[in-house]
Amino acid sequence: MVKLKDTYPLYLNNKAAQPNTDLAVTDKYTGEVAFRTALATPDIIDEAIAGAERAAEPMARLASYEKRDVLEHCVKRFRERYDELAYSLCVEAGKPIKDAEGEVDRLIDTFKIGAEEAVRNYGEVQPLDISERAKGYMGMWKRVPIGPCSFISPFNFPLNLAAHKIAPAIAIGCPFVMKPASMTPLGAIIMGEVLAECDVLPEGAFSILPASRDGADLFTTDERLKLLSFTGSPGVGWDLKSRCGKKKVVLELGGNAAVIVDKDADLDHALERIIFGAFYQSGQSCIGVQRIIIHEDIYDTFKDMLVEKAGTLVAGDPKERDTFIGPMISEKEATRLHGWIEDAVQAGAKVLCGGERDGAMLQATLLEGVPRDCDANTEEAFGPLANLFKFNDFNKALEQVNDSKFGLQAGIFTRDIHQVLDAWDVLDVGGVVVNDVSSYRVDNMPYGGVKDSGLGREGIRFAMEDMSEIRNLVIRRD
Repeated sequence: MVKLKDTYPLYLNNKAAQPNTDLAVTDKYTGEVAFRTALATPDIIDEAIAGAERAAEPMARLASYEKRDVLEHCVKRFRERYDELAYSLCVEAGKPIKDAEGEVDRLIDTFKIGAEEAVRNYGEVQPLDISERAKGYMGMWKRVPIGPCSFISPFNFPLNLAAHKIAPAIAIGCPFVMKPASMTPLGAIIMGEVLAECDVLPEGAFSILPASRDGADLFTTDERLKLLSFTGSPGVGWDLKSRCGKKKVVLELGGNAAVIVDKDADLDHALERIIFGAFYQSGQSCIGVQRIIIHEDIYDTFKDMLVEKAGTLVAGDPKERDTFIGPMISEKEATRLHGWIEDAVQAGAKVLCGGERDGAMLQATLLEGVPRDCDANTEEAFGPLANLFKFNDFNKALEQVNDSKFGLQAGIFTRDIHQVLDAWDVLDVGGVVVNDVSSYRVDNMPYGGVKDSGLGREGIRFAMEDMSEIRNLVIRRD
């Protein structure tokens, strides 16, 4: 039986430290305090950044195999601590245990990919003799680490979204300071504990620092940090960017993702995937399905299928293996989304199923007839809510997908390759997923958004590019 500790440290310059136990973290299902962690003060954050600055050169000089070995060590230890990691997610995030285990699997995959990419940091030889004046010259370039990085990770995927920052940083050779979400810090702390076992990492290579928002301004504004990678809400993300100064910024923000279900789709397959995409981990995914756009010829049939299936989802204690829908991250967030549902109904929408709230538990909810300007349609729900719409022209459906300030990913269920290629050309999103939902992601693919959904791309190889710079070399040959 997995049992969490009563208190956990922070990690400062590779080492555990327990300056206080000021951060209380609750079990999101019971609401009771599950454990306490140390909370970093501005002085501690400043010390961590100074350590990362000192570690920049020795980190950059680590051999490729040394970085690979660190990441492979993490893979080994995560496998050994699999049950602990999954249970910690279940408690601190309220994530149903099956979803929690799936996230641990992805954590392991992400570090495995990082280990592979650590020995693939290639450059290029470039001919420069493109004109007479450059005869006898040759060029080449390589990628070098950008330097100390600042990472701020969210509550909804406390393991894997932290991993998508940590693994590429180690693979490319960047020291980092990380602020995990205060509501879900334990996954990152356990990763810090595992990294602390790696003596090859120079002192200052990493710090894992739970911190209050007020105390965390240094993560954004300090000029010693050369990159900020933030995953979270658009309002916070764009504000951080405005205060970052000269540093490079990567933002993975929100979405109100859409899927199109055309009349030739395999409806049984689309049903299973859309129910998953809309309601897994209580809909708390930035690429979760929020808008379902269905061809009019199959609308009534598919609507009935969705309503029936949504009504079978088991809600309750995330520690029970039959539970599909657990609590939202807080009662405040559940109340916020429940209010959006009520506003949409008052504006003319119809509740097809769900719509009721009990504390932090919100039922799986399907709406139809949601007016275009309602928050339930235009904003990121980040909870178990999806809206149904009808279309009769595929190009109009594509326009409806694009009718959003967000642009992370979109899903299309169709057998028509011409429509697939049209969607790939037309949709203003970071990724198009065919015959699956917008929320499908493999951890080596380029992932990120456009418009208000962010800047830059995750996926180990692509994050390594953001965490590095091109350094050119020109040689004159006599």
